[in-house]
Amino acid sequence: MKTSGNGRKVRSIGYTPDLEKYVQPDWWKRIFNSLYLRTDGDVVNDQEITKREVDTFVRLLGLKPENRILDLCCGHGRHSLELARRGFKNVEGLDRSRYLIQKAKTLAKKEGLEIKFREGDARDLPYPNDSFDVVMILGNSFGYFDSIQDDLRVLEEVFRVLKPWGRILIDIANGEYLREHYQPRSWEWIDKKAFVCRERTLSADKNKLISREIIVHVEKGVIVDQFYSERLYTKEMLEELLKKAGFEKITFHGEIVTSSSRNQDLGMMERRLLVTAVAKKEWSPVRISKKETFKNVVVILGDPNKPDNLKPGGVFDEDDFYTIDQLKGALRELKGYKFTYLSNHDTLIHDLEKIKSKVDYVFNLCDEGFMNDPRKELHVPALLEILGIPYTGSGPQCLAYCYDKSLVRGIAKEMGIPVPEAVFVKPEDTSISLPFNFPAIVKPNYGDSSFGITQKSVVYNPEQLLNAIAEIREKLGYNKPILVEEYLTGKDLTVGIIGNPPNDYIVLPIVEEDYSVLPPDLPRICGYEAKWLPDSPYWNLRSIPADLPENVREFIIESSLKLFERLEVRDYCRFDWRLDAEGNPKLLEVNPNPGWCWDGHLAKMARIAGYTYADMLRLILEAAEKRLGLRS
Repeated sequence: MKTSGNGRKVRSIGYTPDLEKYVQPDWWKRIFNSLYLRTDGDVVNDQEITKREVDTFVRLLGLKPENRILDLCCGHGRHSLELARRGFKNVEGLDRSRYLIQKAKTLAKKEGLEIKFREGDARDLPYPNDSFDVVMILGNSFGYFDSIQDDLRVLEEVFRVLKPWGRILIDIANGEYLREHYQPRSWEWIDKKAFVCRERTLSADKNKLISREIIVHVEKGVIVDQFYSERLYTKEMLEELLKKAGFEKITFHGEIVTSSSRNQDLGMMERRLLVTAVAKKEWSPVRISKKETFKNVVVILGDPNKPDNLKPGGVFDEDDFYTIDQLKGALRELKGYKFTYLSNHDTLIHDLEKIKSKVDYVFNLCDEGFMNDPRKELHVPALLEILGIPYTGSGPQCLAYCYDKSLVRGIAKEMGIPVPEAVFVKPEDTSISLPFNFPAIVKPNYGDSSFGITQKSVVYNPEQLLNAIAEIREKLGYNKPILVEEYLTGKDLTVGIIGNPPNDYIVLPIVEEDYSVLPPDLPRICGYEAKWLPDSPYWNLRSIPADLPENVREFIIESSLKLFERLEVRDYCRFDWRLDAEGNPKLLEVNPNPGWCWDGHLAKMARIAGYTYADMLRLILEAAEKRLGLRS
């Protein structure tokens, strides 16, 4: 035994050929203290290293300011603090070390940063299910437990607290590299009066790196003699463990190669793997107390197990399932509701008959149509009316009207609302004569989701016109009438209305499509490619608040409200307009029960107006409840 300068006895065993036998299973309970911040300070206290790492993490995860982020095993919070400095508002940190958590709280308070730091065990996280968008385990903070089952338990807990489609990021030592290149011995000065000696060896099973650190003060002698071990994870081991915990889309993103400000031994921090994975899971059931009053709402969606010809692959894909989970997550935020979901169209009629006496109303979001047939979108509300079940959105008659673009054009013209000039082309027509000059745009008369509208739909001569018609007929198998309209070159606009005019409604801000990112040779349209094809240049289009003269804005809103009532639209609708070369607005389409997804035009307009996605859904529900007499 040696005695330190303050009289505290420090156990130092001298030379030993077997480091492993001195490692306690819970070594991690004692080692992360003020001495840790001194021995590892060349990395963990280096602000430039932390900034570079956070740059990488933000880029890999595509982090957004509104994301809820858990920095698990956060230490003294260096990454959490840096995220908060960059405007991330919902960051929390958790670590087992009371000393490091208190240090993190002190640093946050000193800088005026609002971050929640909490002491806790990563194997038993103190958070409800589905709490976070992202969980990060950074700075080689994984693999400390004696049993690999404890590491698995950490990942299972992370999976539990992540929201559906939430992501984990692990920054961990490259075990394969360290197994071959670890430094058996090193020493370095950590300040002017103290130095640390390190000794390392592999465990008997070669799966852990055993380390010994002796910190010596020039006046006080040995301050500490400590042993610890860390599991040497390879890519294959990590992937297997993440899969066992339930994660999918496991992706490795190269390595972090760290440098030391003291140009000294980096140990486990020298080369680290970066791996991300996704928690594809269902939302956990919402618990509602018996005393709580709530509305029982059934949400009807498209059937993910059936073909859908409007989608690029003809089936529901990963983006569709992500969109549905975003919907469920937003609805979970609404108080006073219990939501259940019906999407099996084979049993839909039977399922509705069973629950019709127990449900307050249906939130009809089945814009794919019954059996995913877009011509049968009106069948779902018709079925609900037959069964006597109240529902949100427009009825069968309105949906039938608005599915026919030519019919809506005729009604608008009858009301004195301008529309582009057009020609109605039937399948049997053999010649086409345009009463207006090129360019023109060719589109199916029936349909939505921009079906059949691509960059080839804008034509500049008779040959291109015939080719565009042939492509719709032959490649898409569309044998119904086609609409050929004059192509308007002014701003591309859309406006959303939530509520039920004339007495109770909200007009969302008019937005325009920003086509500045497109190459100059591509037509300025927001068609199928913009909505469904990520590899298309149209995918990067943005919707921005429209800059319009006040008289044009007022005309568009007034005309849209008139159409809302005339077409018997209910609860919410989107109206598409375009300006001609002189700046005159003309109606393109009316979209009752418009796209409800989190990144759709309606949600974008709502966001500009200051509403969250959950707020937008709540407004639609409340509009229906007022109309149905279910709300004062």
